[in-house]
Amino acid sequence: MISTKIKKILAPLDGSKSSLRGLDMAIALARQFNAIIVGICVIYSAPRSEFRGAGSVEKGSYEKVKKFMNAAKTLAAQNGIVFDEKISYGDAGYNIVKFAHNKKNKIDMIVIASRGRGAVKEMFFGSVSHYVLHASNLPVLVVK
Repeated sequence: MISTKIKKILAPLDGSKSSLRGLDMAIALARQFNAIIVGICVIYSAPRSEFRGAGSVEKGSYEKVKKFMNAAKTLAAQNGIVFDEKISYGDAGYNIVKFAHNKKNKIDMIVIASRGRGAVKEMFFGSVSHYVLHASNLPVLVVK
């Protein structure tokens, strides 16, 4: 049994079936600990010099992410769980860990899917879960 009180769970999401399994696990843990979930989605943002018109790509990605995050919020609410969302731009692994370690966010645990590559592919390059697992000083649950 976990002796630490879990009050806030960070759930990185990318719209894939795998990330939904991670969200399901986060919801189960949130119910057990009466915790809230913060869903974070990081949209890969190419440097302007690499890609002209990046703003329009980011806008399309943002709309997809917002739709997915609304669905995640609805799923959490159906299970009696408060769901807050965070959408950021840049490198997924780095931004997830940075957000989790920021003391003002008060994250107690990270629940992340082992493999993303879903509807918003530009968010997850490489093994984000591997990076988060090794870079975070918080408990990390990797869901297959």
